[in-house]
Amino acid sequence: MYIITVKLNKTSMLHIFSHRNKKEMIHKCLTNLLVSCTLWLLPSDYFAVIINQNYLIETKFFPLFLSSVAEVQDVVFVIQSQKNSYHTHRAEQRRTELLHQAQTLNQSSPDVVLLHKLSDYDGNWSILPALPRLASQYCQTSLWIVFLEEETNVNLHNLLQVLSKFNTRKEWFLGRPLHDDEPTIIHHYAFSEDPSSFSYPDFMAGWALSCPLAKRTAERVNYEPPKSDFTIDLQHEIALYIWEEGRGPALTVVNEFCSELQSLSLTGDCATTINTFLSACGNPVQKEDVFVAVKTCQRFHGDRVPLVKQTWEKDAASLEYYSDFTDPYIPTIHLGVPNTERGHCQKTFAILKRFASGVVTQAPWLLIVDDDTLISLPRLWRLLGCYDPNEAVSVGERYGYGLSRDGYSYITGGGGMVFSRVAVQNILAGGCGCHSSDAPDDMVLGMCLTTLGLPVTHSPLFHQARPQDYVKELLARQSPISFHKHWNINPVAVYQHWLKEPNQRRAHSLTKTREEL
Repeated sequence: MYIITVKLNKTSMLHIFSHRNKKEMIHKCLTNLLVSCTLWLLPSDYFAVIINQNYLIETKFFPLFLSSVAEVQDVVFVIQSQKNSYHTHRAEQRRTELLHQAQTLNQSSPDVVLLHKLSDYDGNWSILPALPRLASQYCQTSLWIVFLEEETNVNLHNLLQVLSKFNTRKEWFLGRPLHDDEPTIIHHYAFSEDPSSFSYPDFMAGWALSCPLAKRTAERVNYEPPKSDFTIDLQHEIALYIWEEGRGPALTVVNEFCSELQSLSLTGDCATTINTFLSACGNPVQKEDVFVAVKTCQRFHGDRVPLVKQTWEKDAASLEYYSDFTDPYIPTIHLGVPNTERGHCQKTFAILKRFASGVVTQAPWLLIVDDDTLISLPRLWRLLGCYDPNEAVSVGERYGYGLSRDGYSYITGGGGMVFSRVAVQNILAGGCGCHSSDAPDDMVLGMCLTTLGLPVTHSPLFHQARPQDYVKELLARQSPISFHKHWNINPVAVYQHWLKEPNQRRAHSLTKTREEL
């Protein structure tokens, strides 16, 4: 519904703004034309006012092709929240801020959905399974679905101005564009001939679907699931699904969706800004609070293990190497599990049991990494300061499998898997285990956590692949915790550039200078 107000004075003015009452009848202007005139129009109409020199007024109706100024009630906000208590708190803070801004603008409260509360299905974080419910519940009365992450700040006034530029009868996919500079494994080498030709949204900056697109995509999800069973980089996969090999809309660039930090001064026109990926959570955990388990085998004792020792091992207070061969010089521990070429499920469960026994450590946190994982333990300590070790916490880079058909989420192993002691105890007490010794340990653990109803918590600071496999813009605003794989890189150089703390770099530089002298 649209209200059109005409005020006649020396300068004629036409104001259009939206109204929620869709049952109003069209009223003709009966008031004194020299004062003001207000007409109520249906969304299917467009009203033109023509004023001549004698202040006579002529009215005409045309089909509505112009968009009205958006109101808060035209938008449903979906915060891509997580079940863990820390993340739920952050999402609730974001919701409160949106409601406060609406009140400041003298508008009624918008619908704000916390994605993890939409239904009992843990796979809603992958968006497509949640879209049918979102479209059916909210697109009857709203025009837009705007998706936000927990650390996305919104300037509500600017956002409404941005959305007003678009005809809400059309299909729109709005966001801040990202693109790959080279083909990457995390995107299955898509668009290998010209990877920069495809744009996908920066989720942290916020993104939006018009309801016509949301409804059509929701219907399509019911009969055409994504081609891949795996959910790896969601923002790229959502864009691919919506694009539909050119049959659907491409991402429309909205520069007001900003990736700048909120603390910067040059964000006046931004509809959104971002916080850092990790808010201040108080004191980091103590280094003694994290027990580190490194999975290796005799084949890599001579090349990968020395790189661990050269880079990040010295930061660990308590660390053990688990191998298929006992080497006293490393030293390694043989858990009685034969090595497998892949999967390592049986070895991982042996590590869980050793940790849970309390014989080796009473630490509240367990970190399991591969021998080709590069990691910053000081940054991990800061991250874990956000979480309650008395909860069943499992955190790392989250992937998904079969989420379009009641699948499960899992922490991908190469980037590092972190478990609270409570989570480990729940996993073992729940009867979880390996169907074969070489089953993929991270996926088996994901199935187990899903079966037990325990959350899988995502942190974008963990990385399953190498730095060059990610968009530079995203890494530039992070303090990454981990990367994985030594393929075609210098692991020491990657560690020093991306993961070594600034004070550690200075100390290394001073040591090198003294040695040279």
